[in-house]
Amino acid sequence: MMNRISLIYQEGALKSYFPDSQITRTREERLTWIHTITPSPVSSSYKVKLEYVRNNGIKFYVLEPKLELTRGATALPHVFSTPEQRLCLFTASKGEWHVGMWYVHTIIPWACEWLYHYEVWVVTGKWNGGGTQPQIEGEKINQANETDSPA
Repeated sequence: MMNRISLIYQEGALKSYFPDSQITRTREERLTWIHTITPSPVSSSYKVKLEYVRNNGIKFYVLEPKLELTRGATALPHVFSTPEQRLCLFTASKGEWHVGMWYVHTIIPWACEWLYHYEVWVVTGKWNGGGTQPQIEGEKINQANETDSPA
C-alpha cells in the first residue's frame, strides 16, 4: 500500500503552484481547493473545486460556469454527476490514482485535460478524451454522441 502524502504537504504544493487559490484544510482529515483554471490558451476559464476527505476519496467539480451540453446530449460525458458537474478523472478500481500521488501532478492536470476535451465535445459532439463512462442511474449519456475507448 502506498503511503498517503500528508495534507499539509499537499496544501503546500497547491499554494506553491497556485498562490491565488483558496485552500481549507482540517488537520489530516479534509482538504478543499478552489481555483480558476484555463485549460489551454484558447479555452474558457473555469472555477473548480477539489475536495479530499480521508477514507472517502477525492472529488473534483466545476463550480462555474454551468457546463453546456453538445447538441442532442442529455448529460455530460465522463462525469459522476451532470447536475453537480462532478468530473470523472480516473478509474479508482484500476489504481490510476491513489493517496500517495500529488494533486498538482495528477488530479489538476487531468481536470485541465478533461476540460479541453469537453470544449472539443461541445463543438463536435465527439468525446476524444478516452476513458470509461461511469454508469450513473438516472444519468445516461446519449451514446450516439460519444466515441469511447477504455482507458
